[in-house]
Amino acid sequence: MPTRRDLPLQWRSTVRYRSFPKIPGLPISILGFGCMRLPVLHGGPAGIDETRATRLLRDAIDAGVNYVDTAYPYHGGQSEPFVGRALKDGYRQRVQLATKCPTFLVNAEGDWERFLDEQLRRLDTDKVDFYLLHALNGERWETVKRLGGLRALDRARGDGRITHAGFSFHGSPDAFAEVLEGYDWEFCQIQFNLLDVDFQAGLAGLRLATSRGVGVIAMEPLRGGLLAANQPEPVRGIWARGGKPWSPAEWAWRWVWNHAEVVTALSGMNAEDQLRENLAVADLASPGALSEEELTLAGEVRRYYLERIKVPCTTCGYCLPCPSGVLIPDVFSMVNTAAMFDSRTTTSQLYKAILISRGQAADACIECGDCEPKCPQSIPIRDVLREAHELLG
Repeated sequence: MPTRRDLPLQWRSTVRYRSFPKIPGLPISILGFGCMRLPVLHGGPAGIDETRATRLLRDAIDAGVNYVDTAYPYHGGQSEPFVGRALKDGYRQRVQLATKCPTFLVNAEGDWERFLDEQLRRLDTDKVDFYLLHALNGERWETVKRLGGLRALDRARGDGRITHAGFSFHGSPDAFAEVLEGYDWEFCQIQFNLLDVDFQAGLAGLRLATSRGVGVIAMEPLRGGLLAANQPEPVRGIWARGGKPWSPAEWAWRWVWNHAEVVTALSGMNAEDQLRENLAVADLASPGALSEEELTLAGEVRRYYLERIKVPCTTCGYCLPCPSGVLIPDVFSMVNTAAMFDSRTTTSQLYKAILISRGQAADACIECGDCEPKCPQSIPIRDVLREAHELLG
């Protein structure tokens, strides 16, 4: 007898919905489709497999997902044009479309208008429903204020090119509080998962935003996939004590959605089995549903990982492209894999076969430093690359 998650997507009931405090009449699916990790045809991020990616996105929408998130730099600048094409045939009218202004590329007051108009063309739409200032931190917030970014948001809201204004954030708690107070935001997007309770905005930021009436979108709910697949035996043992037939990914999703303050959580899905599982959980998860015992287990898992993760990389890819061709997120992912699974020998073999052989390993780094200001996690990338090659090379 098949379970609900085994059924074809079109036979499933829809996901659950929540609303932003300042936009109460607009239901938003608690699962959002993030377009940063779409299926690709080859090793580079720009080569999106449009056939597979379009099918995945449309299947998600057909199953009830109505929030689609992209950004100017995703997939080497190809995500926005792809989304514009994928939302043809009536799909654009069925979703809330979100994209982000690349604040890290803004150098003059006119850049705000220039980027927005370019994004509207790339998305082939006359408006963006949810427009975010991308990856704010303390320094970029000062740039926003100095170069008239808030006035540009007001103009775009006034003339209808954007409907709702928000920001995504990768910075300190103090900077987060300052940004929250600096504008009439309708929503914000923060990194939030069962590991990152005290990282960047974290749980305190989630609660602060909610107290200000600012709705919260969770990004990296599975920590770049870290919380989903190939869990080490101690973690599987911890979850098994919960007595539930849930996968590690389902535990992680339920933890995020257990927080009523989270309106939607974004998943960068690139395979149908990921979409199917995420939809199944999104059809069942409720705020406050986890017991104290289950929350305690989540805390144990958090401690296990935080004691072992070597590099706090989420594989967001903001550090790319590297001028020397180093696949920085792949290198860091292998370092963490070796640490968490105690698999240095096996991981070293993969590192040599996949990265060194193609000239994309850490030893290709020329230490130019272009990547470091772009990293949302403030990783000292050059130092860590040297250490990574010593470990795996």
